[in-house]
Amino acid sequence: MSAVDLTATPGRRTTTTAASRVWRVTRLLTANPWTTVWLPLIIMSIIFVLTLGIWWLVSASIDPSTAGESTDGVRYNGASSYIFVYMLVVAVQSVNLVFPLALGYGSTRRAFTLGAGLAFVLLSLGYSVVMTLGAWLEQLTGGWGIGGIFFSTVMFDTDAGWIAQWWIYLCWFVFFFFTGMGFASVFVRWKATGLVSAFAVLALLLLGAIALVTLTDNWPWVWEVLSDAGTLGIASALLVPAVVAAAIGHLVLRRATPRG
Repeated sequence: MSAVDLTATPGRRTTTTAASRVWRVTRLLTANPWTTVWLPLIIMSIIFVLTLGIWWLVSASIDPSTAGESTDGVRYNGASSYIFVYMLVVAVQSVNLVFPLALGYGSTRRAFTLGAGLAFVLLSLGYSVVMTLGAWLEQLTGGWGIGGIFFSTVMFDTDAGWIAQWWIYLCWFVFFFFTGMGFASVFVRWKATGLVSAFAVLALLLLGAIALVTLTDNWPWVWEVLSDAGTLGIASALLVPAVVAAAIGHLVLRRATPRG
């Protein structure tokens, strides 16, 4: 089914398909590569250089005979986790700012959610490749010559293959992007009141789950399940809440009214 697009060129009627309307939203969300690509990569590069400098300083200031024990807390620093949190912020900003603009250009709410989802998946694919290449170089150089771990997933068995490493990062990026989309959709419709309420409900659900596991003495079972699932299984499981967040975002935006 096609529709007439009156926004492409003034004074000119063009026929567009549903797929082209979705793709236009995707392009609109990624129109500024500075905020979605270059800035996060630049910041991550700066964090990596600073982390590398700290590693070298620590390595040079300790006794080599105790280096293994002394540097564990520095090597496993989790500095690269910044990029995942940043993507959540990118999703929140993108949906909040682009949704009213897209509707003003004649996009439907369904086309917007599909286009936003496609944009977030494409960005996740790209960033997961970057992180996997970084992990590969990290292993190739022996942790940048000092056993450091920045890109590699902690506790990940490289014997599983680099496709598995890439998949882990892809799942994490998809989770953070679509979680951000869900929260942004709530903000677009109900503003700060709705967002605070959503965080409150989420906190109560998490607290209730923790209380249930604690009162039933099931923590050993939980740790056993997580241990059996491993890094790959846990990352794959994140796709479930990501899909839930995407569905919630779509349902909320269906009735959202952009406000100036």
